[in-house]
Amino acid sequence: MVASALPLSWRLVIFCVAGIAAGISNGIAGGGTFLSFPTLLALGIPTLTANVSSTVGVLPSSLGGIRGFREELRTHKELFRSLVPTCFLGSITGTALLLLGSTQTFRNVVPWLIGIATLLFAMAPRITKRLAEIEQAIDQGTEPVRRRALFIGIFLSSVYGGYFGAGLGIVLLAVMALTLPYEIYVLQGLRSGLSMLINAVAAVVFIIRGHLAMDAVYMLLIGTLVGGWLGTLLIRRVSPKVVRTLVIIVGTVTTIKLAIGS
Repeated sequence: MVASALPLSWRLVIFCVAGIAAGISNGIAGGGTFLSFPTLLALGIPTLTANVSSTVGVLPSSLGGIRGFREELRTHKELFRSLVPTCFLGSITGTALLLLGSTQTFRNVVPWLIGIATLLFAMAPRITKRLAEIEQAIDQGTEPVRRRALFIGIFLSSVYGGYFGAGLGIVLLAVMALTLPYEIYVLQGLRSGLSMLINAVAAVVFIIRGHLAMDAVYMLLIGTLVGGWLGTLLIRRVSPKVVRTLVIIVGTVTTIKLAIGS
């Protein structure tokens, strides 16, 4: 490929630009990995190496989100802490499946996962409204059921994030929108913290394992740190309705591209 034959200096620039774009996407709605991962592939990096290198490289993109939503995270710190063990176990499981299993199988399944998650997120306002009506009608809270669904959903999302991670933010948002009675900005804050935790666990495993494309990782680290900060600035300047629309668009585009490429 022509891209893989580019001089190192140009490749480094492209890695950094891809990191900035991925960071902005993650700062706004998630899905940044699907900007960084195909860039690494286009520049001649093998699939598995591109996957693990992208996971490590996009880690700083969540820092901007955590900083921008620190008030939401502080308010719901007990909920966040209760989800930490679930995220840890799920991410470890996902990385084990990736390193020990077949990546082709996941390529065939992942478009469906992202598509379903995007659809659920788009329908979440109606579904949560209906759940509230049902709770009032039967005069019994569904909190225990929704809490169990939250932990199961977060575990499966963490497995997904440790395995591949493209669209992880969308999956997390879909799960939380269906199980938590919070506004979009609260969900975005929790999503930023959980995404970073899941990716950090996976990144540690991948770093220990080795076989990273270090030039790509270094430039992605720089680019996603900048992009994540920019994405957080942008998300604070648009309405929740626009944010939800952006999330759905990112999810739809990610689904289509993954389906075409699988």
